[in-house]
Amino acid sequence: MKRGDRMPVVMKEQLPIGPNELLLILIIIFLLFGAQKLPELARSLGKSFGEFEKAKRETELELIEFERKLREGKYTSSEKRAKLEKIAKDLGINPEGKSDDELLEEIYRVLPKEKSEP
Repeated sequence: MKRGDRMPVVMKEQLPIGPNELLLILIIIFLLFGAQKLPELARSLGKSFGEFEKAKRETELELIEFERKLREGKYTSSEKRAKLEKIAKDLGINPEGKSDDELLEEIYRVLPKEKSEP
């Protein structure tokens, strides 16, 4: 690069896939898997997505229950830590070397912002 040249700026508006790219991806998938495998592929993808959403919801409910019991003072500090570590591991967060507050922050960051009481 020469002095004074500007670096290209990538805007967030450019990131979504357009209709042409989506059509190309679908054609490649069709060629790779064939017409007979597509329904099976879509079904297994749907099941996987459904199981992921179910596990995420279970973790959210577990966190809500944990918060309720914590407010009521039903946990000792060791029980609180064990429960936090279990929730963190369920969400794929490594709890090693993190305080309880840091774990809670990461858990809230991973879970969706809108949390509804059951």
